[in-house]
Amino acid sequence: MQLTGTPFFVCTVILVPISIAVAMLLWGKVRGPEPVRILSRLAMILFCQVTAVLMVFVMVNNANLIYGNWDDLLGTGNHVRAVPSVPPADPAPGGGTATGSPAPGGDAKPPAKVLQSFKGVDDPKVPGDVQRTELKGQLSGVDGEVLVWLPPQYNDPAFKDKKFPVVELIPGYPGSSSTWYGTLKVSDQLKPLMQQGKVAPFILVSPRTLLLNNHQDAGCTDVAGKVNADTWLSRDVPQMILDNFRADPSADRWAVAGYSAGAHCATKLAVAHPNRYRAGVSLSGYNDPAAEPDSLVGKDQKLRDANNPVNMLKNATQPPKVALYMSGNKGDGYEGAVAMKDVAKAPTTVQPVETTGPHSSDVWKQMVPSVFEWITGVIPVQP
Repeated sequence: MQLTGTPFFVCTVILVPISIAVAMLLWGKVRGPEPVRILSRLAMILFCQVTAVLMVFVMVNNANLIYGNWDDLLGTGNHVRAVPSVPPADPAPGGGTATGSPAPGGDAKPPAKVLQSFKGVDDPKVPGDVQRTELKGQLSGVDGEVLVWLPPQYNDPAFKDKKFPVVELIPGYPGSSSTWYGTLKVSDQLKPLMQQGKVAPFILVSPRTLLLNNHQDAGCTDVAGKVNADTWLSRDVPQMILDNFRADPSADRWAVAGYSAGAHCATKLAVAHPNRYRAGVSLSGYNDPAAEPDSLVGKDQKLRDANNPVNMLKNATQPPKVALYMSGNKGDGYEGAVAMKDVAKAPTTVQPVETTGPHSSDVWKQMVPSVFEWITGVIPVQP
């Protein structure tokens, strides 16, 4: 039985009154020495408490899609098939791709297209028009699901020759590839805005980011001998989208957005790969990777320093051409946004936005329309 969805939740709800009924029925029937009777009744109370806590946990998990399956919850899933040496990306000056494809006119043959089959998402919280595929990363050695949503214009005959802009959506840690669609309701909120022309018709892509077992956060970084998480997100996933959909390959038409730990990833990826992303959105993020206790990157001082976006901007030989929208409450991301603005140099732009409210999906969900209107200002609707 899968972790998310209605059946398991219903089972946990049923278990609560059953555990209470069993305790009431057997309470006075316990026999034996007094220590045995005491332990037996304590076990009954404990069973009642466990079933109640389990029900609440499943309710919260279903609402926020923190863990997508049992492997993610138990830390037993490993999505790293191999950790190959990653070939350098084609720099593609002026707005090309960062997927590693040969430069136009080069002698090398382009890699075979990554053609995928897609199906619906088996989760009642995720809209039915979201598609899912299992991708084997050719460059990264990472295997995982990728969820894709196409804008209403995509299948309109009037747009049959159009290529569409793309926003890659990064969940927090722990987090599921379904969270942006199921909890933040990104596609449900944006569909009418796209139909009204207020938001550009973006293809929305949310890949798996929980890649390692034992509750380790890869931090969207290539860590030697461990995982090529950056390559998975910035090269394998974009290449798959380009190979399967009418997606615009220009960096001027791509953005990346995330919340919490995913916000750190979005900022880092946008700064590191201006040849893939023109805009980055951080919702309640952080700059120092060590802010996430389970981060592999945060536990290695060299990696920690190298993957702090403030240091990345300070040490850049040329400021990246990228626009950043960084929001957060005081003490929860806002100071990091201001620090980024303080070190940014043109053509890098940083817009700090102070918010109020807790570090929660309720806050980020409300921000979706305004965030995508901002992205549309950077990546406008094309005639």
